[in-house]
Amino acid sequence: MTKDVAFIGLGVMGFPMAGHLARAGHRVTVFNRTRERAEAWTAEYGGTRAETPREAAAAADVVFCCVGRDADLRAVTLGDDGAFAGLRDGGIFVDHTTTSAEVARELDVLARERGCQFIDAPVSGGQSGAENGQLTVMIGGDEKAVETVRPLIDCFARMQARMGDVGAGQLTKMVNQICIAGIVQGLAEGVQFAQRAGLDGKQVFDVISKGAAQSWQMDNRAETMLADEFDFGFAADWMRKDLGLVLDEARRNGAVLPVAALVDQFYAGVQAMGGGRWDTSSLLRPLNRLHRD
Repeated sequence: MTKDVAFIGLGVMGFPMAGHLARAGHRVTVFNRTRERAEAWTAEYGGTRAETPREAAAAADVVFCCVGRDADLRAVTLGDDGAFAGLRDGGIFVDHTTTSAEVARELDVLARERGCQFIDAPVSGGQSGAENGQLTVMIGGDEKAVETVRPLIDCFARMQARMGDVGAGQLTKMVNQICIAGIVQGLAEGVQFAQRAGLDGKQVFDVISKGAAQSWQMDNRAETMLADEFDFGFAADWMRKDLGLVLDEARRNGAVLPVAALVDQFYAGVQAMGGGRWDTSSLLRPLNRLHRD
């Protein structure tokens, strides 16, 4: 059934995600801090552009959001012009931003006070996953509310799962980032070793990707790493932000994450090289600099 939905935040992820909702036939109202970006979206997909998050939320039964950080999420939800001020009674706010579990729980309380529901639903799959409608969505929230929005999330997801109450989605995304950090660092070291050993890197990874070393990162990033190409994909700045959330949560729950902490510092090295916008696979470049030095 066609729904009235809103989408707040039209970055590299939100723009195509909102587009999939529109292409599925839903009536979509969008808001973005940069007006030109919202105008570009409506020019491509139709729909309506709102002047404020409050106006966007007032036009919808379900509000989706994908911004940058905890502070950005608070900025678009709270205050007189925030989305919560415009939520309809019984409305559902679905946040796809990767944030702390703490802010998700905070906003859940505030939404419930308004007679609404808050769902944390961070995604994995990157820009290509958003563009192709192939994201994995990790969800925390009330079971009934999650079932209500499931058909809408299906518009841009290949897999979605409720992981528990609000906050569980963000905690699951943290596990995802912990695992990715170690895999990408291992892949970077493997690429460098193959190059220093004088092997044909493409042949090496064609072979080992058919065995136990296979991973999404290897399948999608080994070739570009061998070519020293990093001007695409999920930015090192964002991975550093995510690992900061992970390490903060680990300090609270007592988890011991030596590899994640080390890789976080390697990404700091990427940033120091001016590579904050390089893809996460750019961990190879600090290794190559260490070799030269």
